[in-house]
Amino acid sequence: MFTGIVEYKGSISEVDHQSSGSRLSVEIGPLDGVSVGDSISINGVCLTAVEVAGGVVGLDVVAETLARTNLGELDRGSTVNVERAMAASGRFDGHVVQGHVDGVGKVLSLSEEGDGRRVSIEVPDRLIRYVVEKGSVTIDGVSLTVADISGLVIELALIPHTLESTTLGLRKVGDTINLEVDILAKYVERLLNTK
Repeated sequence: MFTGIVEYKGSISEVDHQSSGSRLSVEIGPLDGVSVGDSISINGVCLTAVEVAGGVVGLDVVAETLARTNLGELDRGSTVNVERAMAASGRFDGHVVQGHVDGVGKVLSLSEEGDGRRVSIEVPDRLIRYVVEKGSVTIDGVSLTVADISGLVIELALIPHTLESTTLGLRKVGDTINLEVDILAKYVERLLNTK
């Protein structure tokens, strides 16, 4: 489980395409204690560390994940959001994030708001019912509060810290982003549909 509080902006040092998917090598900088077998969120996608050496972690990404997320768009030098799985003794600062991306959205507009930025994102029709105003949503692994909803478009108000410490400050109109809706909404729907 993750919290959506990004620990580090990592960099892709290598992408090795294989027949069954890809191996991403990610420079994770100062993050201590990462071992083979650990779960690591890269742009909101839960992956398993299969190799760790000198501040670089190797992560295998299967074809299914490449097709359903924006990880297939990554190249050498791409910047990514990195979060280690939450320790049982850790603080819970964001919201419950599984690292199971529900779909991709598209950045429709960006506008400056004081020192922050307003971002409009188009959400797939099948996911919008799980998003509520002032509720939580995960965008590229970042736990955020929905400022507004209109049709299939959500708006997010990003503070300067988020723009600086995550990849969201690098996003442009037309970019695809990974979306994970609040798991609680999906469970409630499932429970109601089984009665």
